[in-house]
Amino acid sequence: MKAKIINLISDERMGGVKTSLSSLMASRLKEQFELVIAPLHRAKASIRNFQPDIIFVHDACSWKILPRLLVLKFLKQKSKLVIQDHHYSAAFERLQVPLPSRFRLMLKLCHWCADRILVVSQAQAAWILKYQLVRPSKLTVIQQGLNCDRFLGLPLKPITKPLIFAAYGRFDAQKGFDVLLQSCRLIPQIDFHLKIAGYGSDEDLLQRLAEGNPKVQFVGKIDDVPSFLADCDVVIIPSRWEPWGNVCLEAKAAGKPIVVSAVDGLVEQAQGIGLLVPPDNPPALAQAIVQICEMSPADLSAWGIKGRESVRNAWDQHLTAWEALLCQLLAN
Repeated sequence: MKAKIINLISDERMGGVKTSLSSLMASRLKEQFELVIAPLHRAKASIRNFQPDIIFVHDACSWKILPRLLVLKFLKQKSKLVIQDHHYSAAFERLQVPLPSRFRLMLKLCHWCADRILVVSQAQAAWILKYQLVRPSKLTVIQQGLNCDRFLGLPLKPITKPLIFAAYGRFDAQKGFDVLLQSCRLIPQIDFHLKIAGYGSDEDLLQRLAEGNPKVQFVGKIDDVPSFLADCDVVIIPSRWEPWGNVCLEAKAAGKPIVVSAVDGLVEQAQGIGLLVPPDNPPALAQAIVQICEMSPADLSAWGIKGRESVRNAWDQHLTAWEALLCQLLAN
């Protein structure tokens, strides 16, 4: 009989979280484990009916969710309870948390409810351990992953000038597209194109920042990300915080050099295959764009090839790490 794994999540529209979960549930793990997704608000009924061996909670920890975690702690009986933190990081705390001591207390209480805390990057783990938000023995790192076969299968595009830059994701403060558009206004003398894909609450602001700039093109929501990347030369990820950043993983699999903010999980993904830029710094990002535009196509292509090779086996390694974690939890 297969071990039963239930994934609890409040909002199935949670971008990269849902994408990664969907990839996981369609993977080879389904041959060993029975994997389901259920809404967090129906956790009691789902656990009673499904009787899982392991319970994963994917919502961000908060004072609001703490009572639910306490209920799960005492409801789960012999099941293992795992909190996977896709959300918080050092840069998030620095920018979004007015009272760090209160925030850290909340995290410690939430983490106390779980048998294991699973994080998505080494940077996230280092921040958690720095502030002793969980015992080291309860912390596991599995770098976020998804099946990138469609990206790995893209033909490598010959790089020609002027370069076509790509940026895509949710239009909100976290993703930093306002910083990118401000940087573009600082380099009118350089010829390049920028395609921005996505949607969100900051769309009107971004449209105003791009007004009158012929270099910038908004392409709206995209359902076929590999096709979008196939026509581009370089991917820019200007996030203000990013515990991991699936866009970086996709860009590397597509064979694209990258320009990323030097924050959180992006730093460990970008070594040797692109440029790291101080976050929330339009002049620094403008300088990076100029530097990329002045590089030779051969050097840019080399970065793209190196990035693709660095993630060619990442999905298989990700699944192996998940398999090891699940077997360990079941054995204990």
